[in-house]
Amino acid sequence: MTIQDRIKTRVKRSKRSVFLRSDFKDIADYDQVGRGLRSLAREGVLMKIGYGLYARARVNRITGKLMPDNAAGADGVLIEAMERLDVGYKFDDLSNMNFLGQSTQIPASVKIVPTDPRFTRKISVGKQRVNEAR
Repeated sequence: MTIQDRIKTRVKRSKRSVFLRSDFKDIADYDQVGRGLRSLAREGVLMKIGYGLYARARVNRITGKLMPDNAAGADGVLIEAMERLDVGYKFDDLSNMNFLGQSTQIPASVKIVPTDPRFTRKISVGKQRVNEAR
């Protein structure tokens, strides 16, 4: 079984949808894992969302494009990525008002803002972004 096959098997069996490169360090060394992840991203099994961050992907039945394989969509992937990186985050004011029941307006997209100003890592899934100027 090749390194790529072992990574693919672990991704398919996992309950989580966001993976760090370090999740696969017991399979092979750093460079080999990177090559395996890149090839899986080219195949459409994974999609790269940031430096060393990958999300499990699937093909959208309607558009035929690659999308994250998460029930909560792009927002859920970004939240899971922030939690996997152990970075505190908060939501924008409009989203908070909706979550708390103070507003009936539902935002089209939830904006996630890191609470640590030193966190400069860019994470993006489609049009949803963390730390990236629009």
